Amino acid sequence: MEGLPPPERLDPAPPPAGLRILQPLRIRDFALLFAGTGTSLLGDGVYTVTIAWQVYELSNAPTALSVVGLAWTLPMVLFLLVGGVLGDRIDRRRLLIVSDLIRATAVGTMATLALTGAIELWHLIALVVLYGTGQALFAPSFQAILPEVVPPGSLVQANSLQQLSDPLAYRLAGPALGGVVIGALGTGEAFLIDTLTYVVSIACVAAMRPLPRAAPEERPSVRSEVREGLEFVRSQTWLWATLAAAAVTLLLWIGPLEVLLPYVVKNEYGGGAEGLGLIFAAIGAGAIGSALVVGQRGLARRHVLWMYLGWGASTLALAGYGIVSEVWAAMVIGFAAGIGEGLGNITWVTLMHRHVPGRLLGRVSSLDWMVSIGLVPVSFALAGPIGEWIGVEATMIGASCLATAAFLAFLAIPGVRAPERWRAEPEPAPAGL
Repeated sequence: MEGLPPPERLDPAPPPAGLRILQPLRIRDFALLFAGTGTSLLGDGVYTVTIAWQVYELSNAPTALSVVGLAWTLPMVLFLLVGGVLGDRIDRRRLLIVSDLIRATAVGTMATLALTGAIELWHLIALVVLYGTGQALFAPSFQAILPEVVPPGSLVQANSLQQLSDPLAYRLAGPALGGVVIGALGTGEAFLIDTLTYVVSIACVAAMRPLPRAAPEERPSVRSEVREGLEFVRSQTWLWATLAAAAVTLLLWIGPLEVLLPYVVKNEYGGGAEGLGLIFAAIGAGAIGSALVVGQRGLARRHVLWMYLGWGASTLALAGYGIVSEVWAAMVIGFAAGIGEGLGNITWVTLMHRHVPGRLLGRVSSLDWMVSIGLVPVSFALAGPIGEWIGVEATMIGASCLATAAFLAFLAIPGVRAPERWRAEPEPAPAGL
């Protein structure tokens, strides 16, 4: 039987009544982190629409965006473990700054090329490799840094607030802004906005206090540290099974979503960049609703079950995009998908923060990302060619149904829902109180 991991971050008594989701903003370093990453996420939302539209302006073929997606995700997979080990060895705040610098350089170059009219498809392919490398450094450290700046009793609220910010900036405001800017000015100006958001993020994170680190000591090799993280994941069924479920699901689902949805909006719905931005914005609006509810009420008792059901509903929405023929209908589907996505994401990061030891959190977070997206490059590589072969809509519907069924099947594995049975004991009061 699985043992409960060391209770390093167990929740004390609930905070007082009120708008509980806003309480972590009283913490200076969290407020800075929240402002910086929220701003860069706004830019990422602009980028999501802009990169897809730029590719289809250069080559109106799904295979072209497949190649760009492959070039973006492959370095993420290759460097995530390195990012996780670095995040457990050095100041995670510094890694966030480095990752922002790398991505600002990549997107800033795209902006310059687009504004001068010199941009070509091969430029994008090369620059998204750099962009993906920056993301590989960012993701594990960002996921692991939160318990270092937020006390245990506020983790659910902080995660909910972050999951409110992510869809608000990345899915709602960012894509909507990107669509408007592209329609009014062009892709170069949209890339430039994204670049500026990284500058703001760097300034905010740099203003945070240096994070406390353990005294220097002789450390095992990188290989040994990676092995320790792998052994922990393997010992926890809820962890490895959910990661495996995500890997299979994203293989079937993410490529058709990211590659084929922009194509459908442009060529089947008859919409422009604004239409694509509105669909992504609707997804964000649904996720915001989830964050507000969970942040105020907390996790449901059967939180693992609801996590899987939420993610499953989000995955199934891809079929809806392939069935409807109007932007407004796709927005309705996106809103429902966002509710499920937000519920799943908040539950998952809270489980990680509660039940993964702090000294392993960077490595486990990098494994989370690496295993989850390990097959994403394959998904991007296949989505365009298969869509051109059997039809874009048929590919979206088939991929959605297969992905949802495969994902929910993992709920049947014994031990997946074990965290629902774990009950934390209150932490002892500090001496002298």
